Amino acid sequence: MSKLSALETKIPSLLAALEGKSVEEGLRILATEFENHIAFSSSLGIEDQLITHYVFSSELPIKVFTLDTGRLFNETYSLLNRTNQRYDKKIEVYFPKHEAVEELLTKNGPLSFYNSVEDRKQCCHIRKVEPLQRALKEVKLWVTGIRADQSAARQSLQLLEWDEANQLIKYNPLLNWTLDEVREAIKKDRIPYNTLHDKGFVSVGCAPCTRAIKEGEDFRAGRWWWEDTSKKECGLHAH
Repeated sequence: MSKLSALETKIPSLLAALEGKSVEEGLRILATEFENHIAFSSSLGIEDQLITHYVFSSELPIKVFTLDTGRLFNETYSLLNRTNQRYDKKIEVYFPKHEAVEELLTKNGPLSFYNSVEDRKQCCHIRKVEPLQRALKEVKLWVTGIRADQSAARQSLQLLEWDEANQLIKYNPLLNWTLDEVREAIKKDRIPYNTLHDKGFVSVGCAPCTRAIKEGEDFRAGRWWWEDTSKKECGLHAH
C-alpha cells in the first residue's frame, strides 16, 4: 500500500467537519481551510450554475473557472455572459492550446471524434483535460458539480475523495442531489441556466457531441450517443 500524502490524510477530518452541513456551509468551511488553493470547475450546466450561485452570492474566496473547448453551443456562451453580469463577477476561462488544436484538425479533420473512442478521447484531452490541468495548478481542493445519478461510473463516488491524477482532494457537494432538487433550487433563487435544458438537453457539452434525450433515455444518452454507454467519460473525472 502506498503512503498517503499529507493532503490526502486530511479527508477524514474534513468529512467530520462537513457532516450535517448544507452545501453553502460546506463550501464556506472548505474555502477557509484551503484559502487561495480551492477552485470550482463549471461546465455551465444546471448543477454548476447552482454552485456558482452559492459561491458568488456569499462572496466566497473560491476560484470559479470554465473550459471553453471552442466547440460550445451559442446558448452556453450566452449563459456565461449572463452569469458574469448577474453576479458582477468574472468566471475565469481556460482555452486549449491553439497549436494542439491546429495539429489535430490538420491531421485528423474537424470531425475525427466520430471515428473511434480513441480519436474522441484525443479531442477531449486536447480541448478539456489539458486546460483543466493548467486550471488546477496550485489547487489543493477541487469543487465539482457531479451528481451520482448522472452515470453508472459516478455512483461509486464519495462526497470527498482523493484525485490521484491531479494530486488533490475533490469535493462533490451535490453528489446525492436529484435533478429535480437541483431544478427546484434553481427556480427558487431565479438562477440563470442554459436554455437548452428546456429543450431536452440534460447534459450540455460540445455542440457536435451533445444532443437532447428522449423520454425514458439514460441521463448520459445525449453525450457521445454513437459510443458504448460504458465509455461515456471525457477524462476530466477519471476514477
